[in-house]
Amino acid sequence: MMEWIANHSKTISAIASIGSFFIWLVYAQLLYHNFRRQRRPRVLINRGKSKGIDSLCIVSNMSAESIFIEHIIARLDTSHGSLLMDVTEFERSYQEGDEQSDNQQDGDSEQSAKEASSSSEWRISDTTRQGPLGSGDFLHIGTFSEVIERMARRNGISLDGHWPSNEQLKFQRLTLSIIGIYGSEDHPIGVERAFRLHDANGECALVPERWDSNRLSSRRQRHKLRKLLNRISGEDISEQSTFQLPSDDESRDKTS
Repeated sequence: MMEWIANHSKTISAIASIGSFFIWLVYAQLLYHNFRRQRRPRVLINRGKSKGIDSLCIVSNMSAESIFIEHIIARLDTSHGSLLMDVTEFERSYQEGDEQSDNQQDGDSEQSAKEASSSSEWRISDTTRQGPLGSGDFLHIGTFSEVIERMARRNGISLDGHWPSNEQLKFQRLTLSIIGIYGSEDHPIGVERAFRLHDANGECALVPERWDSNRLSSRRQRHKLRKLLNRISGEDISEQSTFQLPSDDESRDKTS
């Protein structure tokens, strides 16, 4: 046996070298996949509390690092065009000086200053959804019905329950998009999820088109996100809506 090994030592050495190369290649592949998984942003948009139109819209950060949420864009597709709206901010506005309201009576007290500071932070977070979302954390942007009602109110659409009172106008789909910054990356990241709206025995049913949120991670998609961020910083996203409110004459013509 030893004589055979000695005679074929060069062949055995070459085979061992090739085997070691493939083993290290597998290890390198595993390390690379683990690195990519840790660096890959993972944000989920889902329904919470219930499954219907009155369920909470929950945004969860399942990434390894925090994500800074820049904008939350809602798109409502209708039979008469699409509505766009930035729903990052709450409808009520933040007023300067509110953060000092708890500190007026005890201005010299350190404890009062701490309470005022925490009260200020609470008011700011209760005014906008923009900001960092830690790994494993989540937030909600209200119910889906509240998002639709806010967009309808902004565009002069009267509602009968969850549906337009004008029978010629139909809601078809609600798409929510999150635009943010992940870690030290230079390009923004994005995720979106679409929900179909249809009548289910007189109730407005909310059905996701996919089982998972759609990551906008390709180079082309990230380039489009950067252009969108530049536009949003200089103009109202609602101005890009294609929606046109049906006229009364059009409604009468279709019903006659």
